[in-house]
Amino acid sequence: MLLALVLLVSGLGMAGDMHRIVFHVDSNDPKKMNITLNNAANLNKYYQDRGEEVQIEIVTYGPGLVMLHAKKSPVKGRIASFAQNFDNVSFKVCANTVKKMKKESGRDVPLLPQAEIVASGVMHLVKRQEEGWSYIRP
Repeated sequence: MLLALVLLVSGLGMAGDMHRIVFHVDSNDPKKMNITLNNAANLNKYYQDRGEEVQIEIVTYGPGLVMLHAKKSPVKGRIASFAQNFDNVSFKVCANTVKKMKKESGRDVPLLPQAEIVASGVMHLVKRQEEGWSYIRP
């Protein structure tokens, strides 16, 4: 009884909890991007099959920003499909990386419409982990 009360107060371990998972992509490797998308889709299916809710974020920065680059992404078709099929999966891009790429190229960095800019990809990962999100780096 006391354990159940502790779990209830802490928000852990009770049926119906929201599972929150954040993925980290910092590599311009299409294989890693696809593994990340595969993992996200598999987790989504796993929890949905059990009637449990899940929220997934995929955070990109550094060379991983290519995943959400409108002209260079090797997985843009899959990301569009995710946007159509999974309203619980979001894609984050680091503003620091966008700024650096713009400075280096002298041009704006075109992003996929699914990309949401966060101030710092690394700090967003830290924030999510401090909030209790499960962290995955494929």
